[in-house]
Amino acid sequence: MNTISKLEFHRPGWQTAIALTLGLWLSASLLLDWVIMPILYFAGMMNEASFATAGYSIFWNFNRLEILAAATIFTGVLAVSKLQSHWRVSCILLSGLLLTVTFLDTYFLTPQMCALGSHFNLFTAANPVPTSMNLLHSGYFLLETLKLVAGGTLLSWCWREV
Repeated sequence: MNTISKLEFHRPGWQTAIALTLGLWLSASLLLDWVIMPILYFAGMMNEASFATAGYSIFWNFNRLEILAAATIFTGVLAVSKLQSHWRVSCILLSGLLLTVTFLDTYFLTPQMCALGSHFNLFTAANPVPTSMNLLHSGYFLLETLKLVAGGTLLSWCWREV
């Protein structure tokens, strides 16, 4: 009867990495999209001739960090699903969706918006905002909403499992 009961709180390393990466990534996305970019817009960034270049450089750097975050999350979900059989296939699909959204933002939307933005001035009547720019902005915010919903869902599942 010399059995010692040892109660230990054990948390898998990958689940912690997924939760931390998702939390940092989603909060940084919200900060960039709803705080930094509106401040730059209202501070007169659109009046500058190089606003498209400045926006592209901000998003170029941030998009590369997003790819790293999405790849870490995807790898972590694959590792946890291999180790724990109760993780659902939907976790893998959501993490794959996050990776797809970041690739679309990085390699399609951001370069297209920069290319369109470099050829017009918003404050001259001769060059109105092209409708394709409005479509790209709509697509970007649709993908951002999709990213936040998928990331939030994955974070809540991961939080419950940790």
